[in-house]
Amino acid sequence: MKVLVINSGSSSLKYQLIDMENDCVMAKGICEKIGIGGRHKHSSDGKGDFIEDVEIKNHSEAARIVIDTLTKGDYAVISSIEEIGAVGHRIVQGGDLFSGPELVTDEVIEKIEGLHSLAPLHAYPNAAGIRSCKAVMPNIPQVVVFDTAFHQTMPEYAYMYGLPMEYYDKYKIRRYGFHGTSHKYVSRKAAEWLGKDINDLKLVTLHLGNGSSLCAIKNGECVDTSMGLTPLEGPMMGTRCGSIDPAAVAFIMEKEGLSGSEMNDIMNKKSGLMAISGVSSDFRDVRAAADAGNKNAELALHMFAYQCKKILAGYIAVLGGVDAIVFTAGVGENRPDTRELIVEGLEFLGIKIDKEKNDVMGKDVDISSPDATIKTLILTTNEELMIARETVKLIQ
Repeated sequence: MKVLVINSGSSSLKYQLIDMENDCVMAKGICEKIGIGGRHKHSSDGKGDFIEDVEIKNHSEAARIVIDTLTKGDYAVISSIEEIGAVGHRIVQGGDLFSGPELVTDEVIEKIEGLHSLAPLHAYPNAAGIRSCKAVMPNIPQVVVFDTAFHQTMPEYAYMYGLPMEYYDKYKIRRYGFHGTSHKYVSRKAAEWLGKDINDLKLVTLHLGNGSSLCAIKNGECVDTSMGLTPLEGPMMGTRCGSIDPAAVAFIMEKEGLSGSEMNDIMNKKSGLMAISGVSSDFRDVRAAADAGNKNAELALHMFAYQCKKILAGYIAVLGGVDAIVFTAGVGENRPDTRELIVEGLEFLGIKIDKEKNDVMGKDVDISSPDATIKTLILTTNEELMIARETVKLIQ
């Protein structure tokens, strides 16, 4: 079966066509600047790639461009739309309405749109992507896979906040967590790597990138995760402040005369690594600046590692021990210096890495020191493949 994976944003539509017989990506690309011009980037396996500026008025036009590119012309990888067995959509926020993948119906789309207040940047664009694909491919099964679904196994005492219960009753204010598709994928991959049943493992997975989250996984299920109601909670990130004293928010708003949306913009887009370093939100740029003697850049890197270390150690306590910790995503897979900073000082827990093994980027590898009692792994994530697998599993 061939599965088309769609990730729809406010002005973009990313896609991958995956052959599930061999997990091969046949083609991938993105339609971006939707409604504000338009650009299409595409790559086909064995046939090269291209970038072209083309007017894309809405998500429906983007979906048609994707299908035309996949089925017609020099970059075609299938002869007709009928070769696509299913479409899997990445959906950011499922609230507490969805604990697993769902077949797309009008009711499901309406529920996703109804979560707009919890995911103001994603709910409507996600729904627009689904509607567009349904219009272009009306006879192909569509499945939605939620970033939040994997975290629905958290116990109540882990996901509730210490706020008046009326805010949960009225607005469902609670921890939801994100990156669930990635955490689920690498936890299963870790079980295979270790040659053990996922139901017998305790893992902490660290999805580290411009957005970062950690997840405590016991017997294959999430028991806690660092992102909360929104992706803002947890360690400091590229441009996000991470967890801070909530009173600091009210204090700054009052002193600076800021609205809620303005403060939210600061916390999400003008904070984190970029704000502390004064250099960039990119770990590579910040590391280069630190190596050149920039003290604020060095501070930013140490802050990030320290905050990840605290959460990691806390999750080991929550799990009552751990079999392995797993680094994944852009920073987790590609920054040896960041990994080293995070695990430094955790030898007393049995976590110790081999610096020579750790000097690697973008590969699946065990970087544990020979005398470590807890495995430390680097495993590349693949959210699109996980979405495709969830899609196939559901429709079959």
